Amino acid sequence: MRMTVDQIVEETSQWPADVVAELVDRILLAKHGGIEPHTEALWHEEVARRVEEIQGGKVAGVSGEEVSARVRKIVGR
Repeated sequence: MRMTVDQIVEETSQWPADVVAELVDRILLAKHGGIEPHTEALWHEEVARRVEEIQGGKVAGVSGEEVSARVRKIVGR
């Protein structure tokens, strides 16, 4: 018997966050395909550049709490 979306949400709410993240990644990959290797390589370069800028003091990072507060403000929660 197939599970409903509500049943899936209920079941996965008990799972560790990393397992849920892997499930979401795998669903997206199965549904939409993967990232082209060239695009993935460009993203890796961008991430490395940004990390270097933060670690080198060129730019300041934004805390997760501040990002969450901004998102809540935007979506009205």
